[in-house]
Amino acid sequence: MSIILRAPARASAPELLLRPWRDGDRDALLAAYQDPVLLRWTRFHVTSAADADRWLAQRRQGWSDGTSFSFAVLEADAEAGERLVANVVLKQVTPGRPDAEVGYWTAAPARGRGVAGRALDAVSRWAFDRFGDTGLTRLELLHQVDNPASCRVAEKTGFRFQEVLPARPPFPRDGHRHVRRADQG
Repeated sequence: MSIILRAPARASAPELLLRPWRDGDRDALLAAYQDPVLLRWTRFHVTSAADADRWLAQRRQGWSDGTSFSFAVLEADAEAGERLVANVVLKQVTPGRPDAEVGYWTAAPARGRGVAGRALDAVSRWAFDRFGDTGLTRLELLHQVDNPASCRVAEKTGFRFQEVLPARPPFPRDGHRHVRRADQG
């Protein structure tokens, strides 16, 4: 599937291009996972070429079976062309089910610049447009309570805080559930 989403440029930030992950993204994926902050918040750690190949294969499988849609988020770089700045995923998509989940991570050089929120908004709008006719009316974003940056991204992107969730494996701490509804825009 060749879906391409865009988050428009802003005065202080270039346009973001969101597309399905490709095998050619392996090196950029490995570089992003050199960041200890990213490793702290993700369950699957990409620390070798074999890990990256498995991770990319899982992303392709999600697109193929229609249950998970991961987007590589790219930003134009004057010197290097496009560079990977984030990942956003729509998962647990099931026709007839009213809710699905979104998740994301941001590469270290892109943090604090609004990349996550812009990319998350683009995927959320696409999800409601694409799957609204099959019953999708609500997206959930989950994060651990000790991740205030994710709380800020959720709130800035229209995901309202709903509740504290008790810790459960593989997550060692309580979490927050944020929700964005289709009728919120």
